[in-house]
Amino acid sequence: MNPRINIKNLIALLLLCLLAFGGVACHSRTYAADDKSKIHVGIVFDIGGKDDRSFNAAAWAGVRCAETGKWPNGESCGKPGLDIVLRDIEPGNPTSIEPAMRAFAEKGYDLIIGVGFAQAPIMEVVAKDYPNIHFAIVDGFSDLPNVASLIFKEHEGSYLVGMLAAQTSRTGTIGFLGGMDIGLIHRFEKGYEEGARAVNPNIKVIQNYVGVTDGAWNNPGKGKELSLAQIGKGADVIFTAAGNSGLGAFDAVEQAGKVNGRATHFVIGVDSNQNMVKPGFVLTGMVKRVDNAVYSIVQDVVNKKFEAGPHVYGLDKDGVGYAMDQYNKDLITPEMIKAAEEARRKIIAGQIKVTDAMLK
Repeated sequence: MNPRINIKNLIALLLLCLLAFGGVACHSRTYAADDKSKIHVGIVFDIGGKDDRSFNAAAWAGVRCAETGKWPNGESCGKPGLDIVLRDIEPGNPTSIEPAMRAFAEKGYDLIIGVGFAQAPIMEVVAKDYPNIHFAIVDGFSDLPNVASLIFKEHEGSYLVGMLAAQTSRTGTIGFLGGMDIGLIHRFEKGYEEGARAVNPNIKVIQNYVGVTDGAWNNPGKGKELSLAQIGKGADVIFTAAGNSGLGAFDAVEQAGKVNGRATHFVIGVDSNQNMVKPGFVLTGMVKRVDNAVYSIVQDVVNKKFEAGPHVYGLDKDGVGYAMDQYNKDLITPEMIKAAEEARRKIIAGQIKVTDAMLK
């Protein structure tokens, strides 16, 4: 027997013991009453945790919708609950991700979902050891026959919010705050810049990244510091694609204040609709429908229609877009929406080609 696998399984079993006793990293509602006839789904979050009001929160919304037919706040999600058994783990640090996945696999879960590109190589290792279990990675890629890759065309949605930023800016300078300096976030940045330049070819775009390690996703203090620096250089709209670190940008624009009841600076949120985080200071958000993608893969497993390989979500599948609601309806004019919707149609039709920076 492979001693490496034995050690890994031992770690998984130890974590299962923690799960059984309701360890703080694992959340459940019915440990004692697991129904073996139901599909069991386990989700392992990125280190930002499911309450980051961004990427992880969107994934959490999707699995809760699949479990109960409701969003985490108890409101209907507009889709039927799938009557699954759901467990989630918030690892807290990168070294806890693999044991978390193995804990679910060792217990024979039907689907294990990993949230975030950084989990892709970890999932590759675990999925090879459990070939009969279905896995899904959000924002990552695998060509294993038991792994579904949930991928988004973030550059397309970022193009639209870039247009909205340029139409809103009074200084001719806008900002971009990225989390970890990687190709995936360059995709957001490039799409945002191209959309802005489609409105104003001379617009200035200031970009900064929080860091080069996983900690870059969970440092709102640094995010605020960088955002304030961008504001000091003239940026009056900042698009953040930085996970929990991006919340620092929300604080920065709020600190800049209002004149005659209107914010002087705005932030553009990411992944989830974050318009309600700082009402009046959030222009919109580049919404990535991770919730839809996660719900769909759970539904596929329930219906025995799971397919490995890439599942791609762009504007054509309502996989990305921009957030509009009661919190920002007075910030974005009908003319701005008309221009964004026209660009949406042209992108879908192939008349506008948005650069995918990950392919460069």
